[in-house]
Amino acid sequence: MSAEAAARAALDAHVREIVRWHFGADTGTPVWLGFAREAAFDPIRDVGGIDDLIAAFPPFDGERLRTDPHERWIPRAFAGRPFTIFETGGTTGMPKQRIGWDDYKRDYELFSATLPDDSYPRCGFWLMVGPTGPRRLRLAIEYLANLRGSSCYFVDLDPRWVKKLIAKGDGAGAKSYRAHVIEQATVLLRHRKIDVVFTTPRLLEALGDELSLADAGVKGVMCGGTEMSPQTVRFLVEEVLEGRVAFRPVYGNTLMGLAACDPSTLTGGYSVTYHAPEPFASLRATDPTDARKLVPYGERGRVELTTLTRELFLPRFLERDEAIRRPPCAAWPWDGVGEVRPFHEPGTRIIEGVY
Repeated sequence: MSAEAAARAALDAHVREIVRWHFGADTGTPVWLGFAREAAFDPIRDVGGIDDLIAAFPPFDGERLRTDPHERWIPRAFAGRPFTIFETGGTTGMPKQRIGWDDYKRDYELFSATLPDDSYPRCGFWLMVGPTGPRRLRLAIEYLANLRGSSCYFVDLDPRWVKKLIAKGDGAGAKSYRAHVIEQATVLLRHRKIDVVFTTPRLLEALGDELSLADAGVKGVMCGGTEMSPQTVRFLVEEVLEGRVAFRPVYGNTLMGLAACDPSTLTGGYSVTYHAPEPFASLRATDPTDARKLVPYGERGRVELTTLTRELFLPRFLERDEAIRRPPCAAWPWDGVGEVRPFHEPGTRIIEGVY
């Protein structure tokens, strides 16, 4: 059996397991037990793998993450266990939220295994410059650092505030806030020994305007949060990091976990490809006019996420991203998504802020 066939078989088996869990009488989640009572199909009987799931389930309505009581998302098997509440984004109004227990630990344990020790050394110090507060990223990055024997400094950023400033045309206010964040990070980089930095592309560029990260002793950078075109990646690698600091793009969110970058894509024209942490999450580049269809390899489609863990089953969530469908690679024998950028829906305005 080829690696791709084995990975697909593993994904199908995992789909069956997770569907049985969330629709089972003893372990099931109220949201999905209620769905099953009204559905025209039997999820446990009729969903034998990812293809059946795509055919049977409609795209998930993300607004429910704003409106559903958290209690409806607690699997019966987790009843009585306190949970953590994570925000998934937003600018104003009620944010989307998900609850969780230990998924983020597993996600970052898997990701840690992809990091080389020479450029992301163990038993050192990390610095995260980005959104903390109610977002899963703060716990996840600290857990990743701790997992590798390291401790982590934090400089907080409130993306909702930045987006509000930009939305009302206050460019000066947004720049002032960014300068405030960068000043705090620069002080730490100048006065503390920091081996690894996690931040966003725009903040990384702003840090590079203040000091040489290589000269400051940084060995590795992880960068994510917004669009990174090949031109942006090349600029960050060659100019900001001076070709002397390892660079690892990442793509993830509170619902998916963390998709890993295929390192070979950084040497092939700086066009970054990410692969989801299957079988716990699956990404598809879909036809914007028919989300059940995949776009051909090399073409852009809207990113669709299916989350498949015992904590959260979320079928066919259409992200606000688009990407190029990329083929499997040696490290991850399933489809990837390349050059991720915001999905532009007619009549909408996208504000990325300092991401």
